[in-house]
Amino acid sequence: MRKFFQDIKADIKFKTAGPGQKLAEPPRERAPKEKPKAATPKSRQGPTDEAQMAAAAALARLEQKPKPWLPSSQDAIKSQVKKELMAEAAASERGLSTDHTGSVSAVEEETAGLSVSGVYFTCPLTGATVRKDQKEAHLKEAILLHFSRDPVAASIMEIQTFNRDREKVKLGVETIAKYLDNIHLHPEEEKYRKIKLQNKVFQERINCLEGTHEFFQAIGFEKEMLPVPGQESTEEYYVLKEEVLTKLEDLKDYKEQLLSSEPVKAQLDRQLCVFKPSPQAAQFELPHDFYNLTAEELKREQRLRTEAVEKASMLRTKAMREREEQREMRKYNYTLLRVRFPDGYILQGTFYAREPVSVLYRFVREALKDDWMPFELVAPGGLKLTEENVAFNECGLVPSALLTFAWDAAVMADIKASGEEQKGSPLKPELLSAVQILS
Repeated sequence: MRKFFQDIKADIKFKTAGPGQKLAEPPRERAPKEKPKAATPKSRQGPTDEAQMAAAAALARLEQKPKPWLPSSQDAIKSQVKKELMAEAAASERGLSTDHTGSVSAVEEETAGLSVSGVYFTCPLTGATVRKDQKEAHLKEAILLHFSRDPVAASIMEIQTFNRDREKVKLGVETIAKYLDNIHLHPEEEKYRKIKLQNKVFQERINCLEGTHEFFQAIGFEKEMLPVPGQESTEEYYVLKEEVLTKLEDLKDYKEQLLSSEPVKAQLDRQLCVFKPSPQAAQFELPHDFYNLTAEELKREQRLRTEAVEKASMLRTKAMREREEQREMRKYNYTLLRVRFPDGYILQGTFYAREPVSVLYRFVREALKDDWMPFELVAPGGLKLTEENVAFNECGLVPSALLTFAWDAAVMADIKASGEEQKGSPLKPELLSAVQILS
């Protein structure tokens, strides 16, 4: 697999060059009868899922050595994969520093003038924060890199994460668990230790899922061609290695891991920011990441917004208005929310459009110096957000909104009556130390 990534890096170097470097000449067309020469590097498309899995499985087989079983805890996975990804990143940075500088400049130019540069996610395996369009590729790379360390845990993550149809995953996992149960309960029965690959159940429930073959090989099965009874032909089977029969409890543990595992999901990064008081607090310029629309639909949306004033003056029934509001809600996946404090400072964060208001209250509370004091959040128009289970897109707080923070009036009256006064900003000092200017 390392060779696989080296080929990709070599290809990137071919396509890019720093200042003062000459680009390699493109491959010339060969004459039809000329003897083939060593091929010059050609641009290639990104590796397919199948290619990545094949590379991972091959690497696991090549590097398989007798060694003690390692726990597949999330912390161990995170630590190892993070080391490997950091090594890959360091090697890439040394070889492509000029190209990296150019790409950073391009991103900065693209996001200039936006309220936020994009939607970002944090990988639970590596701790790395990546853009929305890089999330899936990063998760796959992190899982595939872990095959050389713990192929069982990596293959389980692959099954749960790379397959979108959850019903198919559930059925496939339960079928694999049944295979393992039969072996564990009847280890002396040879028929349970062999799985026919062309079996209808295997083909329909297991073969269609990514990661299942890697799982079988990781837990001790190997492919063999066995004769068909009464015929001269052979068929392909998964056969459990004899030495695995001495470790039946391991098979039981693998089954439990498989049944209890969940997809690896990147967490939405809030991109918490604190800004100084600004008259531009209510102005938002959002990137395309925030919309559940194509580029063409975004252009149409902008045109429709210019007609909003005329539409507002039209006589519409309540049902018509509700249908339009429902359509409006589905346009957004994320929302950018700002909370203005009494001293004018502004707290900003990114949220899913369908998250409940309670998430915003928790986000604000974690930023407060006195997080025990009750407070209220007021939406545009003066509406207090008292229903914390309502989603942002159900109360009009998408794709962006400026809210107002206010301490609970009764508590503030008690504080005032006691002769005490609140001094300074209510925000934590560490947040204020990184305050920005809203441009």
